[in-house]
Amino acid sequence: MEKLKIGVIGVGHLGRLHVMQYKQIPNVDLVGLYDVNPDRLKDISMEFNVAAYNDLDDLLHRVDAVSVVVPTTQHHEITKKLLHHDKHCLIEKPITSTIAEADDIIEIAKSRDLIVQIGHIERFNPAIIALKNFNLKPMFIESHRLASFDPRGTDVAVVLDLMIHDIDIILHLVQSNVKQIDASGVAVLTNEVDIANARIQFENGAVANVTASRISQKKMRKMRLFQKNSYIAIDFLQKFSEIFRLVDNDSPDWTMPGIPIQMENLQNQKKIIYEKPNVPDGNALLLELSSFVESVLQHRHPSVSAVEGREALRIAIEITNLIKDELKQYGIAGAQ
Repeated sequence: MEKLKIGVIGVGHLGRLHVMQYKQIPNVDLVGLYDVNPDRLKDISMEFNVAAYNDLDDLLHRVDAVSVVVPTTQHHEITKKLLHHDKHCLIEKPITSTIAEADDIIEIAKSRDLIVQIGHIERFNPAIIALKNFNLKPMFIESHRLASFDPRGTDVAVVLDLMIHDIDIILHLVQSNVKQIDASGVAVLTNEVDIANARIQFENGAVANVTASRISQKKMRKMRLFQKNSYIAIDFLQKFSEIFRLVDNDSPDWTMPGIPIQMENLQNQKKIIYEKPNVPDGNALLLELSSFVESVLQHRHPSVSAVEGREALRIAIEITNLIKDELKQYGIAGAQ
């Protein structure tokens, strides 16, 4: 079996999880780890029995691909270095801090024929994978991503911390250019926006109403999709999906159990049928990393490309700027 030689840069909370999951992938040779914190590096190295490198260049000479799990502000600098060493990269979301940085990464990767995948992990959530055989064409989307307060990640607005997950999923589902965005939000516990809501209108007529908060009492990660004759509910946290469909008596699904709808035209009867798709077993991060490994080994397009990561970042930045401009207009905290 061909094995991919991989390194992990950054072994904080999320980087440790990358190390743990790479150890489970048969066609991966986890060569080594690097982190600027020598104590943390030593601890994770000993915990998983993986070599620690105090010199990044020393690690790069030994690997084919790398997981970049460092603060977002360092994504561009480190990934650029990796690409110039001809290393394939998986970059944790968001791709970079700015659009210019994302464009630079995309250009370098393209010129050197290298694979860059962005860590939008919800693409690999079993609740989403369960819907892969269902024809999703949503025209109205509503999402709520709520989290209890955690100081980790509060150096950026909640849009870039949490909402960007749903932005990526929505862009992936709608497959249309964004026409207009309206947004509001407030800073409550930090100097950045902690609660945000955005209404995203697409050129094909679809609309998404997206809410994110990091000061909720309870966690929630839900999305509801509405399309012709169908309503789909997705629970990312509980990892399940539900489908409600309106079918008529000419449909091949008419024999399925359902709730009859009384129609004036007796010749065209309808009913609502309920489906709960089978949810595959699996850890979303393991599936994400396995997908990256297969993309590199087979040299195929990654599941979440750098171009897609850039678009999610662009929308997230636009939402954040709209909110900050509004707050600045009223002299409210969180406008910096």
